[in-house]
Amino acid sequence: MIIDSHCHAWATWPYQPPVPDPETRGRVEQLLFEMDQHGVARALVVCAQIDHNPDNNASVAAACRRHPERLLQVADVDSRWSSTYHTAGAAARLRAVAERWPLAGFTHYLRADDDASWLLSEEGLCFLAVAAERGLLASIHCHPHQQAVLRGVAARFPQMPILLHHLGHPQAGEAEGLREILASAKLPTIYVKISGFYYATAGAKWDFPHRDVHEIVRAIYEHFGPRRMCWGSDYPVVGQFMTYRQALEAVRTHCDFIAPADLAWVLGGTLEAVLAQLPAALQP
Repeated sequence: MIIDSHCHAWATWPYQPPVPDPETRGRVEQLLFEMDQHGVARALVVCAQIDHNPDNNASVAAACRRHPERLLQVADVDSRWSSTYHTAGAAARLRAVAERWPLAGFTHYLRADDDASWLLSEEGLCFLAVAAERGLLASIHCHPHQQAVLRGVAARFPQMPILLHHLGHPQAGEAEGLREILASAKLPTIYVKISGFYYATAGAKWDFPHRDVHEIVRAIYEHFGPRRMCWGSDYPVVGQFMTYRQALEAVRTHCDFIAPADLAWVLGGTLEAVLAQLPAALQP
C-alpha cells in the first residue's frame, strides 16, 4: 500500500503568481485523480489556512467525510500565519478543533526565525498535552535549529508520533543543519517525511531528480531507518517544480540505495503502522 504523508487541498489556489484556474487547481478531486493514476491508496491532507483559505480546516473535513477510506485530516492549528500563533489559549483551540472533526493529527508551522521554545513553555506543553490525550499525530514544519526543542517535545510526549515536513528542511551542502536533524533519530517517535526535495536542493528547483539531495536522504535512511521514513508528494504545491509521478519516482526509482524491502516501509508501511496507533474511528 502506498500512502501519501503530505499533501494539501484548497478551495482557492494560495500561491503567487496568479493562475488562470485558482478555484480548481487545488481541489481535492485533483488530488484523488493523481492518487488513482499512481496507485496511492490513502493520504494525509495537511491543512494550511493561508491566503484565501481561512476555512481550509472545514473544507478538508468535508472532503474527508466524502472520502473516508482515502483521506485523513491533519488540521492547521495556530500556524505561523495565524493571528493566534503562540498566544494564550492554544490548548483550548486545539481541543475545539479535535472535538469538531475526526482528525488524524494537527499541523503546526513554525516561523523560521523562531527558536521554537514556546513548545516547551507552560502554554505549549498544555497545547501538546491535548494532542497526546486525543491520540493525534503532530505534523511539524520546522527548521534544523528547532530540532533540539522537538527532541524535548518527543521526550515529554513519547506516545505522540511527530512527523517532520520535507526532510526536516535541511539544505544540501550545509552539514550542521543535517547533523541537527540526524540527532533527532535517537528519539523513536520522530519520523521524517521524505518529500519536497526541491526545498533542500542547492541547484535549480525544477532539476528533477535533485541528485544533490540524495545524500541527505541516504543519511536519514542510515540514522532513522525505513520504519521512520514516510514518502509524501507535497501535492499540489509539487506542481510548481515537478509532477506527482516524479514526486513518487524521486524516491521509488532514484533513491536506489534504499533496499526494496525497506522501500515498502518508506512508501506506505511506516505511515500505515503510525495510523494503526490512532483512534479506531479513523481506520478504513
